[in-house]
Amino acid sequence: MSLLVISLPLLPVVVMITVRFWSPLLALCHRMGAGIVKLSHRKVCASSTHAYVFSNCNHGQAQSVLLTFELYSTRHASLNIGPKKGEFLDEIVKQKAPLRVLELGMHCGYASVRILSLLPPSGKLLTVEIDPLTADRGEEIILVAGFKNTQFQVLKCSSAEAISALSSCLEDSCLDLVLMDHDPEKYLPDLLALKREKLLSASCIVLINSAVTAGAKHLLEYVRARPLSYSMGKQLEGMIEIQCHMNKYTEASEY
Repeated sequence: MSLLVISLPLLPVVVMITVRFWSPLLALCHRMGAGIVKLSHRKVCASSTHAYVFSNCNHGQAQSVLLTFELYSTRHASLNIGPKKGEFLDEIVKQKAPLRVLELGMHCGYASVRILSLLPPSGKLLTVEIDPLTADRGEEIILVAGFKNTQFQVLKCSSAEAISALSSCLEDSCLDLVLMDHDPEKYLPDLLALKREKLLSASCIVLINSAVTAGAKHLLEYVRARPLSYSMGKQLEGMIEIQCHMNKYTEASEY
């Protein structure tokens, strides 16, 4: 009874604090929940998806690997971009015929296999995956699809760490195509880092996935504000093509 008498006067204060901080608390819970879901999805991708594709595809046949990925995705949650966006990616690769491609966010290797299937003989894919388990599984799937280690390189680190090390991987070459399918919050910082390190070719294509997210919108706002340096290309279901127009004049105007 005495506890009730003491706590009653504090009730309005508790209510006021709850109301004031309810929205930030909900936002915090949402971010934590999203992080947990993303982590669990990565583990599912690294284990269940890999196991299914490895066991059910025809080894050495890239098309069989892709079809097995897609069959798995019809029954289970998956992080791969799927056949529609996959065909959109194919179209970009065919048109650009890139020699050096950077993929940020390998996941289980679905997009990697699609890209490698269309690269010219002298082409090379550099693919980045921050989660080491997912990276190992994705690399194995790429090898299962019939590609050799000389055709690709897996960088098991953050996108920022990978970009800082790309010069040694590319030697004297630049990137002709960049696929961003990792954390959208990293899209703009990574584009700026790629430009700062002068790793983009004069007509590089940057292809971003999940363009409706807040992080991706920061990148799009940056791009739209610089029409001399970038132009928007084709779009499909949240995947957008950004065409870079890099020369010494546009680079100087950005800073």
